[in-house]
Amino acid sequence: MAMLRGCVENDKSRQAQRASKRVPVNIETTEIPDVKIISPAKFGDHRGFFSETYNRAKFEENGLNLDFCQDNHSFSATVGTLRGLHFQIPPFAQDKLVRVTRGAILDVAVDIRHGSHTYGRWVSRVISAEAWNQILVPKGFAHGFCTIEPDTEVQYKVTAPFAPDHERGIIWNDPALAIDWPLDGAEPTLSGKDTEYPTLADSPVYFTHEPG
Repeated sequence: MAMLRGCVENDKSRQAQRASKRVPVNIETTEIPDVKIISPAKFGDHRGFFSETYNRAKFEENGLNLDFCQDNHSFSATVGTLRGLHFQIPPFAQDKLVRVTRGAILDVAVDIRHGSHTYGRWVSRVISAEAWNQILVPKGFAHGFCTIEPDTEVQYKVTAPFAPDHERGIIWNDPALAIDWPLDGAEPTLSGKDTEYPTLADSPVYFTHEPG
């Protein structure tokens, strides 16, 4: 029985390896090189579609050695719901892999690593269910998003669990950052805590850039 189980497990492993080789993934570098845009392949037919939304081996092949430990799922009912700018400090700093399974967002990552040549700069992308793209936001970045379609659902993987005592943030409308949120002059829908965060200039040093 043990031998049969071993044969079945080995066969499944070989099938998974073959499937991994067949399914491509495109990884693009943004204006801030540590922030990546991930575009998994999506295969459709008369039944619907199939997509391999995360593959550890494919990430490692591209130098992305991440150990995800938790999946999160948020729902935002209205356009203009803004969540951010959030991050966790060590030892619970998080890398985030963000995707949208319904609707669309403008996703923003702000470099808060002191000593980085892109410190205080931000990069944004529209992440949507239609585009089927993802954004990888590494440790040392404040992260936020604003919904641009109603009933938007965002799912994201993180490399550290939620740790309330280590949660921090930057105010969403920090004038020095001047993030171009898609609000058309309207006020965003915010949580109470997202109105109370400091500016980046008034924040302690939580992260330093390590070259190489």
